[in-house]
Amino acid sequence: MSEPLSRPLHEATLTALAPLVDLSLLDVGCGTGSVLQSAVRRGARVTGLDAAASMIAVARERLPDADLHVGDLEALPFDDGTFDVVTAFNSVQYAADPRVAVVEMARVTRRGGRVAIGVWAEPDRCQTDRVFQRIRTLAPPPPGAHAPLAVSTPGVVEDLLADAGLVLAASGEVDCPFIFPDLSTAWRGQASIGPFRWAIEVAGEDLVHDTYAEALAPYRQPDGSYRQDNVFRYVIADRAVATHPAGAVDSCSEEIQPPATDGL
Repeated sequence: MSEPLSRPLHEATLTALAPLVDLSLLDVGCGTGSVLQSAVRRGARVTGLDAAASMIAVARERLPDADLHVGDLEALPFDDGTFDVVTAFNSVQYAADPRVAVVEMARVTRRGGRVAIGVWAEPDRCQTDRVFQRIRTLAPPPPGAHAPLAVSTPGVVEDLLADAGLVLAASGEVDCPFIFPDLSTAWRGQASIGPFRWAIEVAGEDLVHDTYAEALAPYRQPDGSYRQDNVFRYVIADRAVATHPAGAVDSCSEEIQPPATDGL
């Protein structure tokens, strides 16, 4: 229920990466396979990796021909230069060290290939974060946990990509409203995600449910549905020079040119 809410971000990013016909694409943090399904429809050969075995199990049902793995985005189980395109949507911020995760993404991307990262925009442009904030008051995140908007400040993703030896190529913003037909559906979807599961473990399901219902109330529409307006961002970079696994540029490679921008 939650994963399709980010589909506008997925589609906009894949469109910016097009054409994908006959290209190999790895989605890091692939969840239940929504991005992979979209990439297959665009002609890509897909591979997915996620830390949650239960999500990979669903992805296998949806994509029986895909190459799917349970694993850590900070230690990708693939050889250097394996993929034409590597994507990560709302996953890099959950790494213990996002920099290591992005270096790994760069490592498994072939020379001339592309890396794309999608994240939430700043908190003041994401109404859903106001609900997350209320839930976090019930149970502060455990030590070392990363919030959904931990890499949302403009420039953070760009710096991670540049530090991994990649050349910034494009970026964009996408409106991504979260719409639920009723409170029951909203709760069922949101109660499954990490921050909510942690709060339920600490504070109990009844209290978390009641707090969520109260926090969601301002977003109730006349027809009884709920809508929260959010903005998401994507950044695309090219692997234009060879990089070492640690992210340092090879001294024999050509100099990285200043990042290209699209005016955002």
